[in-house]
Amino acid sequence: MKNKLKFRPDPDLKLMDQVRQVLRYHHYAYRTEQTYCDWIVRYIRFFGAKQHPKDMGKKEIEAFLSHLATEGKVAAATQRQALNAIIFLYKRVLDQPVDDLIEHVKAKKHRRPPVVLSQAEVENVLAQMAGTHLLMAQLLYGGGLRLMECVRLRVQDLDFERNLIYLRDAKGGKDRTTLFPASIKGGLQGHVSKVKQLHEQDLAHGYGAVYLPNALGKKYPNAFKEFGWQYVFPSKQLSTDPRAGVVRRHHVLESGLQKAVKTAVARANIYKKVGCHTFRHSFATHLLENGVNIRVVQELMGHADVKTTEIYTHVMAKDIDAVASPLDRLKQG
Repeated sequence: MKNKLKFRPDPDLKLMDQVRQVLRYHHYAYRTEQTYCDWIVRYIRFFGAKQHPKDMGKKEIEAFLSHLATEGKVAAATQRQALNAIIFLYKRVLDQPVDDLIEHVKAKKHRRPPVVLSQAEVENVLAQMAGTHLLMAQLLYGGGLRLMECVRLRVQDLDFERNLIYLRDAKGGKDRTTLFPASIKGGLQGHVSKVKQLHEQDLAHGYGAVYLPNALGKKYPNAFKEFGWQYVFPSKQLSTDPRAGVVRRHHVLESGLQKAVKTAVARANIYKKVGCHTFRHSFATHLLENGVNIRVVQELMGHADVKTTEIYTHVMAKDIDAVASPLDRLKQG
């Protein structure tokens, strides 16, 4: 009975078209679709494209993963991503589950303490930014948002009355609630008003649609034009959805904020390896330094295991400035 309910791709389609069909049936994000397809193609080409994946299996998969770890020297997370894509191919597309059989060579996982900015450094970096990019960076730091969580925010995710931000279908498919910084409430209200004007212009010109996740468009057929579903940070230009062929206003590209942060860090004369995710690391660390319970921080960060949150205790300020270096205690000269 279970097999009868399982989605089967069109057998008349080419393999990669079947992969895309199954990915879209299960509502995978477009970015995930691109990533999975890329890894599957790399896996096939690794063997010279002479064999169809259905005629390969455990031995070939382990050889490919071993190559990534030993020759490609990829990070553990990258190797896991490749494995997930290949398992999807065999389990969902070819109906040949292999995930219980694989004994892959694991790439070494280096657990390094996160790079964290001091509160003064955060203030300095933000002082070098302006406009929409400043608002976005303030959300990254003020609410502990991941880059794509910020980019994909919908208007209805901002609760101005209760001062909360709702993050839906975040990493791992989880929903969570985080802090809404009171200091940017006015700025965000003004920004959302401009977004509403833009949406009304789109509607007047026969557009105004937005992408809805997880087949919500079928459940709520009129929701795709409602203002609450619009992105908080919409792109300046309309674009055609590559999967649906519909002209929509998508969210801004994350690269714009990444470049703005990089420029601001340089202007602030900070030489640490700082990116957008550094704001999230700093959010968690500064909360812990201010005495917030680690379980609360875990909840705000959306960590499944408190051990993930505990890594920030290693980079907290611990009155190190009050400790003298042993070199300074020597009687020199």
